[in-house]
Amino acid sequence: MSNQQFETGLKCRKDVLGETYVDASLAKADDFNRDFQKIVTEYCWGGTWGRGVLSKQQRSILNLGMLAALNRGHEFKLHFKGAMTNGLSLEELREILIQIAVYCGIPAGVEAFRLAREVLDAEGIDASTMDGGTD
Repeated sequence: MSNQQFETGLKCRKDVLGETYVDASLAKADDFNRDFQKIVTEYCWGGTWGRGVLSKQQRSILNLGMLAALNRGHEFKLHFKGAMTNGLSLEELREILIQIAVYCGIPAGVEAFRLAREVLDAEGIDASTMDGGTD
């Protein structure tokens, strides 16, 4: 395993998901899943997020669309929070979720908005005062 790619991945993973979350994931690793945690860090984070070219915001947008399409709720919530960490505004996130609903189907959009609300509530973010988004 490339130590540099792992270190790059670890930094990216902590930047997006938060040091507390990543440290807990790695600390919970045991003989059964430790290699998997290393693979996730090295390849998913170091081998993709760590490549540059696309911004963290662009990668967040891609992940939200793919995770919604795949119906991966836990990961969607994790990456929704990461998208906020990466600087996406609530207005941008709303538009992403609307696009998800159109291209992945209304049920996927309903679920994406429901999961997003869970994240916003957990983070203490009141989105009820946002502008309605229409002209």
